[in-house]
Amino acid sequence: MHVHTDIPNSDNLATLPEAVDVTNKRSSLVSKSEYLDVTPEDVVRYVKKQFRYRDIAQGIFFQRLVSQAAESHNLIVDAEEIQVEADQFRYDQHLENAADTLAWLEDQQVTSTLWEESIVDHLMASKLSDFLFAANVEGVFATNRLNYDRAVLYQIVVPYEQIAAELFYQIEEDEISFYEAAHLYDIDQRRRQRCGFEGEVERIAMEPAIAAVVFGAQPRQVTSPTTTDLGYHLFWIEEFIPAELTTEIRQEIINQLFQQWLQGELNYRRHA
Repeated sequence: MHVHTDIPNSDNLATLPEAVDVTNKRSSLVSKSEYLDVTPEDVVRYVKKQFRYRDIAQGIFFQRLVSQAAESHNLIVDAEEIQVEADQFRYDQHLENAADTLAWLEDQQVTSTLWEESIVDHLMASKLSDFLFAANVEGVFATNRLNYDRAVLYQIVVPYEQIAAELFYQIEEDEISFYEAAHLYDIDQRRRQRCGFEGEVERIAMEPAIAAVVFGAQPRQVTSPTTTDLGYHLFWIEEFIPAELTTEIRQEIINQLFQQWLQGELNYRRHA
């Protein structure tokens, strides 16, 4: 499907892949043309050696399935929708004008036609998922409402039980704040920099054992140490946020149902 938009045309851009020479010494056994030339067979061989072929092949199957299903339901993507998506992409990538966009596409070895196709693929998948599952959202949410409860969560993870127990005692006795302890002792640099802040976390995103601890705790009180494969955890819940069917949760449910449908279709075709 090709729809005319204001996406700049780069179909004639050079598509030679960039070469990275980590030794600064090009092998005398490989000519310049051979060094730069990558065939489809080379790509397939490389992807298979990286054990990524199955995932990529699965993605191609999903895309074909989406195209077939969208066509059977007479779903279309118009030029205005493509343009809006393209403008948003440019904004996200900080591409201020057509020249910047062409340069970026050239660097990525992608033509404007392929870029437009990728936009159509994304929009079509979104339309199909809404068409198939938007009507199911309220029922799924009602059945699984507890899963969408959230906690504004802070966490400390340390490697040893003795350290966790000592920190628990010091925080309870107000000898150190939870935030300071996370900044000083957490094993993860990112969490140290954020003083343990994990953000708003849904129950469904947590391991069941962790969810039981977090949602069984009292707000603004440190939990006793919890053990996982990562180490010893202390939690601090700033507040609990009861589940509401927000736009974000609605889309999350649609995406989950859509992915389940795609996987189900894949499994059916494999065993048909």
